[in-house]
Amino acid sequence: MAESFTLKSLFSSDGALSKIFTGFKQREEQLAMADAIEEVLVSEESICIEAGTGTGKTFGYLVPALKSWHLNDKKVLLSTGTKNLQDQLYYRDLPNMRKALGVSPKISLLKGRNNYLCLYRMKQSLDSGQFQSRAMADSLVKVKDWSRQTQSGDLTQCADLSDDDPLWPYVTSTNDNCLGVECPDFADCYVAKARQKATAADVVVVNHHLLLADMVLKDDGFGELLPDADIVVVDEAHQLTDIAHSFYGQRLTSRQLMEICRDTELEALTTAKDDRQLSVAVRRVEGAVNEVRLLLGESGKKANWQQISSPDLEKRLKDLEEELLALCERLERHASRSKGLDSCHRRCEESLQSLAIFNSTFSQSEKKTAYDAVRWVETYRNGFAILETPLNVSESFSRSRREHSASSWIFTSATMTQADDFTLFKQELGLQDSKDLILPSPFDYGNQAILHIPRGLPDPRDRTYIDSWQKQLFPLVEHNPGGTFVLFTSYAALNKVKELWKDKLQDKNLFAQGDLPKNELIERFRDSGDAVLLATSSFWEGVDVKGEALSLVIIDKLPFAAPDEPLIEAKIQAARKSGKNPFFDIQIPQAIIALKQGAGRLIRDYEDKGVLVLCDPRLIANGYGKRFLKSLPPMKRTRNKAVVLEFLKNLSFKSIKEES
Repeated sequence: MAESFTLKSLFSSDGALSKIFTGFKQREEQLAMADAIEEVLVSEESICIEAGTGTGKTFGYLVPALKSWHLNDKKVLLSTGTKNLQDQLYYRDLPNMRKALGVSPKISLLKGRNNYLCLYRMKQSLDSGQFQSRAMADSLVKVKDWSRQTQSGDLTQCADLSDDDPLWPYVTSTNDNCLGVECPDFADCYVAKARQKATAADVVVVNHHLLLADMVLKDDGFGELLPDADIVVVDEAHQLTDIAHSFYGQRLTSRQLMEICRDTELEALTTAKDDRQLSVAVRRVEGAVNEVRLLLGESGKKANWQQISSPDLEKRLKDLEEELLALCERLERHASRSKGLDSCHRRCEESLQSLAIFNSTFSQSEKKTAYDAVRWVETYRNGFAILETPLNVSESFSRSRREHSASSWIFTSATMTQADDFTLFKQELGLQDSKDLILPSPFDYGNQAILHIPRGLPDPRDRTYIDSWQKQLFPLVEHNPGGTFVLFTSYAALNKVKELWKDKLQDKNLFAQGDLPKNELIERFRDSGDAVLLATSSFWEGVDVKGEALSLVIIDKLPFAAPDEPLIEAKIQAARKSGKNPFFDIQIPQAIIALKQGAGRLIRDYEDKGVLVLCDPRLIANGYGKRFLKSLPPMKRTRNKAVVLEFLKNLSFKSIKEES
């Protein structure tokens, strides 16, 4: 990269980027983003940037960040929302950008340790011969064969190991069970190698969970996971607040306890065969964990601690504490026999401390969590989690940022504001002193898309609501020559519509969330060209389908978070106590961000055309609907279904007919 190169020349239609990236277009919004970032890198400030879909924000931050490395030797940390985005940055965007700019920074990809093969645990699993099924044994053999070829040890690259394979915990380590430098396989440890490479790299790609885990560790004075950096770029920054809540608090899960039991059993089969009572103690802890899970009832629920506190729960948790203590005492006798047993003993002690904290607060939980924190229980099909998190993470996150070495922080996303207002995002993360910038999408929404709000639908709380909107909108789905994406706010609504449509859609494939793994489901939907996909929350963002394969997006109702979700409920109560209006100050802003994410699935490219349907009549009937509509891209609006049908019929036309 010649030092005389300006951002304007790099982003021009005949600049360096256009020579490498096929289809590259000069975009004023992208250049404005890069200019703003370059300014804060020079002044060592921070900035929040909302960049509309199509801005090209990845290039918008990569170019000034790499230029800062090239000219000023600044180390860069890139944090993304998902592992898929990490891989895209590391394997595609960064190599191509290095080529385009003619620079060669050392780059590194760093994921959480649970993504990397642990050689010690793989050997331990092979030696024990204890498997839940023949399929697990077969998977282990395939992983062993793959381990002879891999350089990175990244198990997501192992084609024979699916994301939901039960073998994962048997061939990976956690922060709890890792033996560190005392591991006999430490010299070949893939996690250690990845961290060493990251330390030596100029640009490191991580995800938000790893970034926050590192910030909390540094804040607590317990070391670090990531190397120091001068510049931190947080992409998909709208996810950061929710993730931060899970790191600044207490957590005890049945999975942690079961992993202690499993690892102790493995050690008992290999290094402590002479103590049969060790396995007995493990079985008793497992039984106590299962008793707690049975008492907590149905899976998939979140319940405030005060709501579920009862003499029965107190007794079951005390029983669990006693059994865990017994296991801990027996492990203490053997801790010196192997590093694995010593690790199990340490983890057992730590889990006892966490359990004691929750057990000690049955009588004081209301007083303890009324204002500053909330405690609740989550249930899963085979497990549970007891959690406590602060209501507000702004102070903790600000303190962690001050402890970090970075002089500039860049927060960017397509959805950070409500009606062009950054206030909530900044307040939640303590970023009031950061600069901000809003860049609209370069797409021509006025000609590429229509927003349709149907007439005559009942209130979403009416029991006939689902039946009413699906009847009214089914003709649009039938006449749409492209693909249809229906986004739901609940599984119950999804399942009902799936039952109603599965026999009516004779000429189109109907896919529903849960039928297949997410990535496979999206690929099949994309390949079909005119399919219908029914999905809930996890599909509202991160789904990128261009062209006619997605030309109709239907959203069943405004995505308000459930008011009885423990963290939301506690925030609502705290807002009321401080004299605020929780509906307008908390629930509406959060719903606007979610709606913007869902609506963003429709137009993904300059050539895309489509219809966004928002079924919820509250957008028109209630005054707050204007805040939602103002936050959406500037599409033409119609309540006339005939106009929508005509538009879908003529999707190949270059412009949308004006509504008469």
